[in-house]
Amino acid sequence: MVYGPSMLPTLNLTGDVLLVEHLSPLLDKLGPGDVILVRSPENPRKTVTKRIIGMEGDTVTFLADPSRSDRYISLKVPKGHVWIQGDNIFASKDSRQLGPIPCGLILGKVLYRVWPPEGFGSL
Repeated sequence: MVYGPSMLPTLNLTGDVLLVEHLSPLLDKLGPGDVILVRSPENPRKTVTKRIIGMEGDTVTFLADPSRSDRYISLKVPKGHVWIQGDNIFASKDSRQLGPIPCGLILGKVLYRVWPPEGFGSL
């Protein structure tokens, strides 16, 4: 299944069951476009699902405020970090607010949405 940024929202806020593998973060097998589970930098008890936009060394350009399309910011992702964003930029707390995320907070890579089945729900 291919997920694209034009598919908003990719995942439902509640009720999705995801198949996640935990080896990719350990083997450095993640890249831009991958959907990952991340321990929240704000609340270590919370897990969030976001998409990798940039890896260490990449320069990312993003809208500082999605409600205004005239203010772009570019920055280089530091070593040992990734840049993550939610697919719904209007309702996502991600690297645009939190900054680059340490790779140590990545818990796994989402392989597949098990439930609801394809063609069912908001996808």
